[in-house]
Amino acid sequence: MGSNKILILGIGNLLWADEGFGVRAVEHMHSHYDVPPEVVVLDGGTQGLYLVQHVRECDYLIVFDAVDYGLEPGTMKLVRDKEVPKFLGAKKISLHQTGFQEVLATAEMLGNYPKGILLIGVQPVELEDYGGSLRPEVKDKIEPAIQHAIDFLKDIGVTITKRDVPIGDDGLVGCEVVTMENYEKLRPSEQDACRIGDDRLLVSDAWKGPTFTDSGIAEFDPDYVGPAKTSPSSDQNSTS
Repeated sequence: MGSNKILILGIGNLLWADEGFGVRAVEHMHSHYDVPPEVVVLDGGTQGLYLVQHVRECDYLIVFDAVDYGLEPGTMKLVRDKEVPKFLGAKKISLHQTGFQEVLATAEMLGNYPKGILLIGVQPVELEDYGGSLRPEVKDKIEPAIQHAIDFLKDIGVTITKRDVPIGDDGLVGCEVVTMENYEKLRPSEQDACRIGDDRLLVSDAWKGPTFTDSGIAEFDPDYVGPAKTSPSSDQNSTS
């Protein structure tokens, strides 16, 4: 059993609130738990097909993700083996889920499919909050989700132990700037950073869209720096 290679993978997008559950789960697991050499803990983000080789190289795969199961927000659900792609593809909440479904299909096509897969998914509470963090109902599922992963590994003969002292920021799987604490603490106000996509840019004269040639090719004016501004002196001259 000890020779099995195990990949613990968190996928998702930190920028859209509960969509970041998978990444936050592996961050916490890496920081607070010690794993043996045959176990790799990986922040897969939204890399999609770039994860194929990692999947092909493992015997067992554990995936943390925010999944739209159609359940009560904050509900955690475990899915095993051949059932996993069905849930990653149904009611997808972001492009990375379709991408990971393709990762599994590609690995299988290439003849290197994991012997066992465990999807640990949580039904998101909020997604339409750009720059937001996990909602409490989802954040509270991080430790229980990790415990499910530990139990799964124990069943295949792999022991995970809790660290006496969590790893510092310089040893994390992700970037120090976007650790959950920093991400929440340093978030700009809603006035400074719109939560749902900022239409102030689109209606502003400071932005100019492309023009299109007859063949449909988009062209941008590299010299455009916004509308011409009238100097204070010329304003005074025109009103005097």
